[in-house]
Amino acid sequence: MTRYALAVDVGGTKMEAALVSADGVLVEGSRSRQPTGREATPPALAAAVDAIVRHALAALPAGAELVGAGIGSAGPVDRVAGTIEPVNMPLAHGFALAAAVRDAATAVLGRDLPTTLGHDGGALALAESWLGATRDAGASLSIVVSTGVGGGFVVNGAYIPGATGNAGHLGQVRREGGLTLEEIASGPASAAWAQEQGWTGATGEDLARDAAAGDAIARAAIERSARAVGEALADAATLVDLDVVAIGGGFSRVSSDYIDLVQQALTAHAVHPYSRRTRAVRSGLGDEGPLIGAAALALR
Repeated sequence: MTRYALAVDVGGTKMEAALVSADGVLVEGSRSRQPTGREATPPALAAAVDAIVRHALAALPAGAELVGAGIGSAGPVDRVAGTIEPVNMPLAHGFALAAAVRDAATAVLGRDLPTTLGHDGGALALAESWLGATRDAGASLSIVVSTGVGGGFVVNGAYIPGATGNAGHLGQVRREGGLTLEEIASGPASAAWAQEQGWTGATGEDLARDAAAGDAIARAAIERSARAVGEALADAATLVDLDVVAIGGGFSRVSSDYIDLVQQALTAHAVHPYSRRTRAVRSGLGDEGPLIGAAALALR
C-alpha cells in the first residue's frame, strides 16, 4: 500500500497544500493555494488552511495510507506549541498553525492526524537533500529568495533543526548598514531599492523584464541582491563548512545568471580555501520543493 502525507506550505504571500506520496510525487489534483499577505489575521489563515486541506484530502486515493501531515511555515516557529511568528505576517504572530491543520484534517477524516510543524527553510532543505540538488552533499544549505529569504541545513543526510527548530534563518542576518539580508535581497526589497534610484516599475517580475530589456537600474537591483546573498553564503560556508547551497524561490529566477552572480560573490568573499570551494546551484525541485519538504517532515 502506498503511503502518503498531507503537505502544507505557508509563506508570506500564499499558502499551499497537496498530498505527496512516499516517493515524493504530488498527487494530481490535490494541490491548491490561498493568499496570505502582511495583513493576514489568524481567522483568515484558519479559513485558508481549512480550504486547502479539504481540497487536498478530497484527492486521497481509495484505500491509501495517510501517515500524517507535515507543515513548513515562514518563521520563526514554535515546534512544541505548534505556533508561528512569521516575520512577514505580523498580525499572525501566535497563530496555532499545527492545530488548524489538524482540526481541518480531522473534520474530513473523522480521526486525528499526526502533525509535524517545521520552518519552511528546513522543509526545503529536507526536500533538496532527499530528491533535489543536494542529494550527494555531506553538508548543505538550501535557501529561498522570494518575498523573504530563508533556509535550512542538512548534514550527513540529517536535517539540523537547531535548539528550537529555527536553524537556517539566513534572511535575518545583518548586512550593510544594519539591514538584514531579507531587507536587501528579497524581491520586494530589491524593487523598493530600484524605485529609490528612479526606476518606475513595481515588482520583481517588472525588474526581470526591464533588466532583460537593458534597464541599468533594474539590472543593478538584481546584482545588488545576488551580491548580498553571496556574501551571506560566504559567511555560512565559513561557519558550517558547506559542500553546496541550493537556491530556489521566485526572485532567484529574476535573471538567467542570478545563481552565477551569487557564486561569484560567495567565492570572492569567502575567507578560507574550504569555504571558497562551496558551490551555489539552482534548486533541483522548482516550486514543488517546499511541499515535498513539508511532506518529508511526516514521511521521513
